[in-house]
Amino acid sequence: MTTETLAEVAIEQNIKQFLLVLSVSLSIATLPQFFSWFRQIPYTLLLVIVGLGLAFVDVRLVNLSPQLILTIFLPPLLFEAAWNMEWAKLKRDLVPIMLFAIVGVVISVIGVGLALNQTAGVTIGIALLLGACVAATDPVSVIALFRELGVEKRLTILMEGESLFNDGIAVVAFSFVVGFALGTDTLELQELIARFFTVVGIGIGCGCVVGFGISYLTQRFDLPLVEQSLTLVSAYGTYIITEDLGGSGVIGVVTTGLVLGNFGSRIGMQPSTRLAVTQFWDFLAFFVNSIVFLLIGDQIKFEDLGANLGLIAITIAAMIVTRAIAIFGLGWLSNILVKSEISWSDELILWWGGLRGSVAIALALSVPVTLPERTTIVSVVFGVVLFTLLVQGLTTKPLVTRLEPLGDQTIRQEYLEALARWTALNRVLQHLSQATSRPEIDPEFYRYQEALVEGQLDNLQQDINKLRNEHPQLRDFAVEQLQAELLAIEADTYAELVRGGRLSDKLPPMLEEVFQQMNKQSP
Repeated sequence: MTTETLAEVAIEQNIKQFLLVLSVSLSIATLPQFFSWFRQIPYTLLLVIVGLGLAFVDVRLVNLSPQLILTIFLPPLLFEAAWNMEWAKLKRDLVPIMLFAIVGVVISVIGVGLALNQTAGVTIGIALLLGACVAATDPVSVIALFRELGVEKRLTILMEGESLFNDGIAVVAFSFVVGFALGTDTLELQELIARFFTVVGIGIGCGCVVGFGISYLTQRFDLPLVEQSLTLVSAYGTYIITEDLGGSGVIGVVTTGLVLGNFGSRIGMQPSTRLAVTQFWDFLAFFVNSIVFLLIGDQIKFEDLGANLGLIAITIAAMIVTRAIAIFGLGWLSNILVKSEISWSDELILWWGGLRGSVAIALALSVPVTLPERTTIVSVVFGVVLFTLLVQGLTTKPLVTRLEPLGDQTIRQEYLEALARWTALNRVLQHLSQATSRPEIDPEFYRYQEALVEGQLDNLQQDINKLRNEHPQLRDFAVEQLQAELLAIEADTYAELVRGGRLSDKLPPMLEEVFQQMNKQSP
């Protein structure tokens, strides 16, 4: 068999494996529609459980590799989260988020490393390497749970913002520690600080260049499919370019997503294009998460877990303790320094909801094969990830419900949906009034349709009035929504004039003022 034939067979086999994984994932997604009990389990955790079942009967769908997760799966997940992150709200809590993401990772790496070294006799290099692998949080399931329960938006921002940045910091920490474990590097503080700022700086720089470059490029045309494709290219392109330049690809992708989501989509995209791009990334994130979490469960090797139960237990205990020190200690510090006013109940949920996932798995698989302890490291990390997903993940909902940090998010969503339908029906009524001159349609049919829509509008107006009477805070929310809509229309108008070449010189100060007002109005 020729080399060319072998390559064709390999490609065909990979396609078959991919379709098999996708078919299983999508089948699991439909289970809650047929069996209501499954609705109690977050979708990503359900995928892990099914993957474990497949692993138990030794059905391996595909082999995970660090390149597969880091290069193919991670960029779209990071970009989607950053694209949907509102800078105004992120900026408001940037101090606690950065404390959790940077100092929290350092506490986790050192704490887990010392615990393994002192209690289990693991060499300090391997112990720190394990600490770096489990330092990054991946609360995809928890964020989905927050949205389902209507948890206050700020708690979601804190958890998602921390996860966005600590992924990059953990990858940077891993790159430092892996050289120390191999004996090729030393952990000198001055050198570490210099390398840290270099790696992070290159990531932020590349992300800004790509993000702002595409933002200004999309001002020049209105081609939704091209603009959507550019966001996809920017996610993968930023990651690859930044890594090639010696920076953090994770930080680069996050920066690009934040710039395009909060600036580029405003000045360079029509509202309909922004909506299409957001829907595209929502689909892609669902698609990738469906594959990743199924494969995490499917890759578990029970015999390896059994052989390393002691190390797994020590790592889990150390991880939980260091997470508590980071969240409660740094939360207290943030409350003192910048008056963050993070409540103890929010801190408790942030602590317990700090699950580990794809980044931890990718880092463990990235450990060089020349390291004798590699198999142990991979087994311990898989065990830790499994514990956080199944134990912490499945108990977070009762914790959130018991603490009841739920605001009026659910009521607001119901109110917004009612207003959206009211707006749509009014537009239908307006169109009917303009279309009565069409001779091919019986006027009686127009009158019937108008009466039908007017009846629906009356019923809907009653529902809206009832919501307003039962929840007076919705009146202030309605004013905030109107102000945000007016400012968004103003920003879109500026962007349209720029595309027509009429405001190229005056745009930046105008938009800066508008965006500042929008930030002030953001709830």
